[in-house]
Amino acid sequence: MKIGRRRFLQGTTVGLVSLAAPRVARSQAEAETLSLISESGANSVDPHVPGSNRGAYEVAWNCYDRLVSLKIEKDENGVNHANATKPVPELAEEWDDNGHSVTFKLRKDATFHDGAPVTAKDVKWSLDRAMAAGGNPKFQLSTGSLTNPEQNVVVDDRTFRIDYARFDRQLLPNLAFCIPNVLNSELIKKNAKPDDPWGFEWSKNNLAGGGAYKIEHRTPDAISYVRFDEWKSGPLPKVKHVVWRVVPSPATRRALLERGDVDVSNEFPPADIVEMKREGKVKVYVTPIDNAVQFIVMNEKMPPFDNVKVRRAIAYAIPYQKIMDVALYGQARPLFGGSGTITAAKWPQPSPYDTDLAKAKALLAEAGLPDGFETTFSYDAGAAGTVEPMSVLVQESLGKIGVKVTLDKIAGANWRSSFASRKLPLLTNIFAGWLDYPNYYFEMALGETSIFNSGNYDDAAMMALVRDSRFERDPAKYDEMVKTYIKIAFDQVASIPVYQPSAYVATQKNIGGYVYWFHRQMDYRPMVKI
Repeated sequence: MKIGRRRFLQGTTVGLVSLAAPRVARSQAEAETLSLISESGANSVDPHVPGSNRGAYEVAWNCYDRLVSLKIEKDENGVNHANATKPVPELAEEWDDNGHSVTFKLRKDATFHDGAPVTAKDVKWSLDRAMAAGGNPKFQLSTGSLTNPEQNVVVDDRTFRIDYARFDRQLLPNLAFCIPNVLNSELIKKNAKPDDPWGFEWSKNNLAGGGAYKIEHRTPDAISYVRFDEWKSGPLPKVKHVVWRVVPSPATRRALLERGDVDVSNEFPPADIVEMKREGKVKVYVTPIDNAVQFIVMNEKMPPFDNVKVRRAIAYAIPYQKIMDVALYGQARPLFGGSGTITAAKWPQPSPYDTDLAKAKALLAEAGLPDGFETTFSYDAGAAGTVEPMSVLVQESLGKIGVKVTLDKIAGANWRSSFASRKLPLLTNIFAGWLDYPNYYFEMALGETSIFNSGNYDDAAMMALVRDSRFERDPAKYDEMVKTYIKIAFDQVASIPVYQPSAYVATQKNIGGYVYWFHRQMDYRPMVKI
């Protein structure tokens, strides 16, 4: 459904129509509308399209269905938290996993937005398409050993089967991600072209889904959604309309939220989170990001970092607590000062390193560098709000053990290619694994072919253990394997964990139903205005 820009703007909350306008009494329409603002938006409505950004995941999450979803549980902070290892029904009412294949029974009453029934043919076509898309869609499915279209089998209209290439603990959870969305295959085929048989050009800007929401109108900086009242894959959302708008400035987002002009916002600096919690005008959620680590890593192929004693010296010279206090305002989980004994098969967990400059100097002397050395420390300018003060503190602390550091601030647009080049000697970066398994993190962060392995880690025996654990059926054996390679990573200083970052979300006090998801995009479906 298309509506004019004027009507679209009239349908938003007062604060979004004019940022300077005074607040007025709520209309019934406003009471049924959820308004959200974020730093950036969506460059596509289909994550299969090459080059789609994270905003496209938010669109797809709310406008498409998947075979399965994830179980929602309360975390230690009382926040509704999606468990990335526990699939639950969505389009599939039930499934049977015999260890060789998984057979899904689809809902009888599920339809796409145009009324067409959802069939097993649509499911197969959608998964085949994601594999054919290449890039991130193909790669993500491969982390569940979904690599060959022949694995995707239509049994009948309501029965679909996936054949294992081999047992993989990551197969089922992968089906709950933003990539294996089920699309209306016939609709896309009608709009495809001979040189674009999968219809990417059309689907970049047009929905072909059956999810809880449809798009009414979209501009470069805003999307207006309306509820799909025939949605059957979960409880029908209470909110009928959603408006999502881009507001790049965190200061402006905070002002709009605290003034009551919008309902939900995210991506705030830690200092703002501390102040908002103290002032109490809005509800604030601080949730540790699953399987995520802000780390410091040294390039093991570059002297002197090819010497493990040098890597350990650097690990003992990091000013961890100062980083937590100055850069994070305490709004993250520390990952330092652990006992060194690995008792749990969990990741992330604190490393045994803490700030000990005397031990750092002694290790440098043992490595033959009693007077230190010179190096550069690289970081992402796009995340400068936290990593810049962190980098300055690292520079200052390393200077105390004789390591002269030159800071290298790399533009956000160039950051990915820079760290992926494996030509930087020392840097800080973040990695967050969508699948909340330790093996997933280590395979992605330290794998030989992974772009995130910016430290050039290449212990073949350890990485074989990491990969083998992914395919291990016995939970007890899996746990022992995990504990073994976490200990090896700490001993070798494969990287230096500093902290587990948090996702920051703030809402009006009358907004309920927020759920933290691994992708950190907003899920409109369970949200309510109380």
